[in-house]
Amino acid sequence: MSTTGERFEHAVNIMKRLRAPGGCPWDREQTFDSIKPYTLEETYEVLEAIDNRDWAELSGELGDLLLQVLFYSEMAEEQASFSIDDVLDRLSTKLVDRHPHVFGDVKADTPSEVLRNWEALKAEERKKKAQTVDVTDPESNAPKNGGKQSAVQPPDARHSVLAGISSAMPSLLEAYKLSSRAAQAGFDWPDVEGLFDKLSEETDELRQQLKEYPAPGPRPQGRGVAGSGRQYVPEDLRNRLEEEVGDLFFVVVNIARYLSLDAESALRKTNRKFRRRFRWIEERLLESGRTPEQASMEELESLWLQAKHQEKQQ
Repeated sequence: MSTTGERFEHAVNIMKRLRAPGGCPWDREQTFDSIKPYTLEETYEVLEAIDNRDWAELSGELGDLLLQVLFYSEMAEEQASFSIDDVLDRLSTKLVDRHPHVFGDVKADTPSEVLRNWEALKAEERKKKAQTVDVTDPESNAPKNGGKQSAVQPPDARHSVLAGISSAMPSLLEAYKLSSRAAQAGFDWPDVEGLFDKLSEETDELRQQLKEYPAPGPRPQGRGVAGSGRQYVPEDLRNRLEEEVGDLFFVVVNIARYLSLDAESALRKTNRKFRRRFRWIEERLLESGRTPEQASMEELESLWLQAKHQEKQQ
């Protein structure tokens, strides 16, 4: 029976073989950039398996996600940047360093205490990383005036509380992380009612902008080819509407954060619920040889209510 370490080493060696001369032509031509979309796809498939509580599928999806780590590591080793050993060493070091209540003398008896320690350690890591950049980066803001720095320095993204939050992640997740990091610095609503007040405020601001919307006002685009019959909206107004809708999303994400909910997961589950109910409508219409395009809005709404009722009975 192989050990876990032997199994891991076997997987690493398979990846090396695929990338080696005489290996797989497709694997050999991949780059860091070409693999990125697959990494995102595999991540979402892991989340879907968890949402479905499909544990057999999850083990396979986690393997696919691990493949991404092996792929990146092998390509990095080929260009002498780092290896899978460096990845594992950094992971082990980080786990030990961020759990001083397990591997050190720090006391943390509750999950909230652990989280506070974790965030404090991450903040210290960001601070050290920023200091390292200042020392090694020739483009960093070097002290002037004979080496003396003034009391007030201009803002520097490397020293920001928000440093390290990627803008490449899904927007709902980015909003969650940005607001969480700001909240740790004390920039937060005192209670959830303040968030609902903010939601009302942002809704009012959107409605105010809609007063400038061309007559007869926003309307459904209707059936047929997507975008056909779309009203012309001045670009400046469209930009302002986009900003206000973005503000609404941001407040809703903060409500989810305040309630210790994952906004991305909540919306994903609602998407699946909509998909499930709309398919039920399609099935009912298909029984009479029709499609949703051939049904009236009143019938679709009635079927939607039936779909909701049918789910509650299950």
